[in-house]
Amino acid sequence: MDHLAKRVEDHYASENLLARIDAALASLGAASSDPDALKPVDEFHTGGRAATEALLSHVDIHPGMRVLDIGAGIGGAARHIARAYKVHVTGVDLTHSYVEVARTLNDRTGMADDVTMIVGSALDLPVAAGSFDLAVMLHVGMNIDDKMHLMHEVARILKPGGHFALFDVMRDTADEPLVFPLPWSTVAETSFVDHPLAYITAAEGAGLILEKRRERRDFTLAFFERTMAAAAENGPPPLGIHLLMGQTAGQKIRNYVENVKAHRIAPVEMVFRKPG
Repeated sequence: MDHLAKRVEDHYASENLLARIDAALASLGAASSDPDALKPVDEFHTGGRAATEALLSHVDIHPGMRVLDIGAGIGGAARHIARAYKVHVTGVDLTHSYVEVARTLNDRTGMADDVTMIVGSALDLPVAAGSFDLAVMLHVGMNIDDKMHLMHEVARILKPGGHFALFDVMRDTADEPLVFPLPWSTVAETSFVDHPLAYITAAEGAGLILEKRRERRDFTLAFFERTMAAAAENGPPPLGIHLLMGQTAGQKIRNYVENVKAHRIAPVEMVFRKPG
């Protein structure tokens, strides 16, 4: 593992994560065998399940397809896709501890046969060429400096006619430095937020065709307005993505929202197709 990849993994590594998830579930009287009970914590991206479904609404998914989740975290989106669409999902993530937690949750929810978790990099996907109908990536590109390499890897693993659906935080109209720490990086040196054009140019260079682009700034601000209002009234929930962000979770979220409000960044959906 190179130096940058190690720094990224160290950022996401979370001590005793499974035990803390179990404690939160117990306080709620919920069981980790219920995939729906895990929703607040297991989709580590803006908007959680609602954002996952919004992205998937742009692609046709039917039973029997093979799906790759790049940067799958603890497997929440992968489990949801497998369960909702009756497909097999392979999740790849750089962070060993996330993959271990994901495998345990797959076992507990009875989804070990439907979701396969592998440790690996988005820049060197440990899967065969031309083996997936769909690849998804949710809030991962902010940690990837070489977008061209990423897109070539995605093009390699897709079948002809396959799609790549991504939901990433990208640069907006204000050309100002970001305020850190943020959920994906504590310092600027491991943050590679780029403009939408950089994604499109890299994808086209890899032979992928842009089919859909949608800005999600308003969705993001509305989502955090609701969650912050609920937290102000009731306190932070026992179970949530703050468990993945450590003691600075609150500051990371506040900085993220402030950067979006200042038009420095905004999440964007894109869907690409591999010709064939």
